[in-house]
Amino acid sequence: MNAVAEFANVSKTFATKKGEVQALAPVSFQLHADEFTTLLGTSGCGKSTLLHIAAGLETASSGEVLVDGVRVDGPGRDRGMVFQSYSLFPWLTAAENVEFALKGLGLSRAERREIAHEQLRLVGLEKFADAKPAELSGGMRQRVGIARVLSYRPKILLMDEPFGALDAQTRIEMQELLTEVWESHRLCVLFVTHDIEEAIYLSDRILVMSARPGRIKDDVRIEIPRPRGPEVLTSPALMEYKESLTASVRAEALA
Repeated sequence: MNAVAEFANVSKTFATKKGEVQALAPVSFQLHADEFTTLLGTSGCGKSTLLHIAAGLETASSGEVLVDGVRVDGPGRDRGMVFQSYSLFPWLTAAENVEFALKGLGLSRAERREIAHEQLRLVGLEKFADAKPAELSGGMRQRVGIARVLSYRPKILLMDEPFGALDAQTRIEMQELLTEVWESHRLCVLFVTHDIEEAIYLSDRILVMSARPGRIKDDVRIEIPRPRGPEVLTSPALMEYKESLTASVRAEALA
């Protein structure tokens, strides 16, 4: 498989009042085209830190992240980031929030509008294009965030526990939606979660992280056929993966 990104001995140490804290031990792995990869681990293991380094929002203490062979030195349109918080402009409509991401690309206003409506249609919000964030539910706001990132076609989609603030039913609906969107776009995704079922349902590959300082302790391929529907959540295959991954994660929580 073609490598889109490479994490080469990436580590991170933070300075605190009590001294230095190593959040990440040197971590190395590759992300591949058309592959959905999830970072799974307990809270505080460095998952989000690693993702933020990939996004260019934090600087690694050592090592580097390369996207198509180019070192990441800051945010860029080759990487799209979806946060747990919705990060929408409250004074703009759903369509205008998506259009905002397209400014600076040399597109006409009509072209930006067309792309925005196309992406909102993809996430099932074409009827809410003129609604402002305050008029949308939490799940709908997150759909706008996903549409906004997809609008400029990044090489890598980075997602930091994007469904963590949602209620259980909405979370399942968003997982189903993301699976459908990914199967349509087939782009490289790096997803962060501590939810084992979510990781299995969404992923082609799961990287299990150790307790702090975080490192990759397991690299697990998920061989559940696609397309995947909600029935996968109660399938014997998912339960088998869940048993082994739960044991792996729990071992770190008890370490």
